Amino acid sequence: MSELRKRTSNTPPLMEEAPTKTNVAQAPQNPTITRNFVILLSLASSVALWLCQSGPVAVTSSYAVCSRAGAKIYTVDDNNPAVQCLVVHDAFIVDTGSLEEISARWNAKNYSRFTLPVRYIGDESIVVPGLSDSHAHILEYGASRQFSLEGGKSIKETVALVRDYITANPDIYSDTSKFIEGWGWDHTSWPVEEWPTADALDADPVIRGRPVVLQSKDGHALWTSKKALDLSAPFPQVAVEGGVILRDAIGNPTGVLLDNAQGLVKTPALTEDDLRRRFALTVRDALSFGLTSIHDAGFSPVSLEFFKRQAAEGSLPIRIYGMQYFNEDGPYWGNISKPIINAGNGRLNARSVKIFADGALRSGGAALYEPYHDNPGTKGFMRLDETVLREVVHRYSNDGWQVNVHAIGDYANRIVLDAFEAALGNANVSALRPRLEHAQILSKEDIARVGKLGVIASVQAAHAVSDMWYAEDRLGPERVKGLYAFRSLLDHGARLAFGSDFPVEGMNPLSGFYAAVTRLDPNGASPKGPSGWFPEQRLTRQEALRGMTIDAAYASFTEDALGSITPGKRADFVVLSQDIMRVTVDQILKTKVQATIIDGEPVYGSI
Repeated sequence: MSELRKRTSNTPPLMEEAPTKTNVAQAPQNPTITRNFVILLSLASSVALWLCQSGPVAVTSSYAVCSRAGAKIYTVDDNNPAVQCLVVHDAFIVDTGSLEEISARWNAKNYSRFTLPVRYIGDESIVVPGLSDSHAHILEYGASRQFSLEGGKSIKETVALVRDYITANPDIYSDTSKFIEGWGWDHTSWPVEEWPTADALDADPVIRGRPVVLQSKDGHALWTSKKALDLSAPFPQVAVEGGVILRDAIGNPTGVLLDNAQGLVKTPALTEDDLRRRFALTVRDALSFGLTSIHDAGFSPVSLEFFKRQAAEGSLPIRIYGMQYFNEDGPYWGNISKPIINAGNGRLNARSVKIFADGALRSGGAALYEPYHDNPGTKGFMRLDETVLREVVHRYSNDGWQVNVHAIGDYANRIVLDAFEAALGNANVSALRPRLEHAQILSKEDIARVGKLGVIASVQAAHAVSDMWYAEDRLGPERVKGLYAFRSLLDHGARLAFGSDFPVEGMNPLSGFYAAVTRLDPNGASPKGPSGWFPEQRLTRQEALRGMTIDAAYASFTEDALGSITPGKRADFVVLSQDIMRVTVDQILKTKVQATIIDGEPVYGSI
């Protein structure tokens, strides 16, 4: 994946050329700048003399990154929150401080018998630790980039996207047996909120007779063509536990299947080329957005083996923390499988299990205590029997696995917290670190319990500003106050790990940062006005940055190596084009990633 790794040259310069050049014949007049200038001139002389004596030396493994504008490196280290420089040596951060301080310490330790090269960021730029996404779907994102349905703003427009995709790909157009798979339709954004049907797809003559399987935006519903239904038949006539097959008046499937019922749809097995192509697309985008670590919220056996092969080959270009999917119809594996810890030079870890408690709010599957405000006939549903949930949470915890449970509705969250409380007992919670994945709707009592129990709230701030437009209709004016209550969770002692749930939402972690600190959509709007949607739930910028860095690292047991720019940790960091900690909120989303560095090497952009 050479296109994904823009590496430094073998012999980087002593001093990276500044955005504006300094005339060597004229020393700067400012005393601080003068002192730094003298230090740098001394460094240049020393390294030149050493090179003349010893010949060329590769120095890519050791360098400093500094800002001429002062302490513009946000370390997320409480002991030293902002510094002028960081020092990289052999893939690790070895020092931070002012230019004068790091130069003196480097020379005293004489790491590699040469003077330290210094690379400067722009005056407006900042450095932050490598960013993490604590809840995402890696291969699914790659698939969604191959055929996205997000542009369809109605059933008719989405059908047109499918037709256009077929006609634009001659190999698909000429072979009506080829499966067509897409991602991203969202019935809640259509003028009339209604479920689509197989008939709507088959009404188009280009699509008719082809197997089409389209995943919804939230990943909790499939929309299929008649041919795909036929290839998956017969369907059970009884209710599907934890799922729904939508049917017409005479009981025939209409073409939409929810949650656990999605597993009834048969699609071709993925080839190695399919997996590699999807992974490459995801990595390309992730590195460009400053992501250095991704928590995959549901390894299947196929994806687990794929990432193990990638790690064994030494070809993982990004850090991955995997949650192995729990299949209630399969055998219990917690006592026979071994966690994967620091495989592939520390880039692959898989020491957790992902369990689904309920469905999603968007598709009406979130399990609530009281009926939906806009659909009083249902309270949603649990995807897993409550007795089974309590049992497997206990067993996996007892066998040393981190247990991460998808819970959306207030009823589901209460049941999961009860299971965590029973399983933890007198256990060391910091050794197990259970996670509520989403933790969307919670009662006041359960908000307090999350922090009290030591449960990590794995949240997605971008969901809040997507869902705010329909959430009150779903939940009513009182219950909606417990939805995405980030400030309340934090104030009650919970640790927040930030993610995006891509491809459900966009991948850019700054979108989540912006949503968390503003509670506004990208256009600066909300149903509650320009102050934000329930603005009392906003976070500070420092709190949001922690959720994307050190607290995400804690959620994956990697806080000793990642998550802050601290000596002794891996040299994962990101250069941003402007100071997201200080610019006005309307400027945050205009920030660009200038460089992404993993283990000291630029994998996107340059420094």
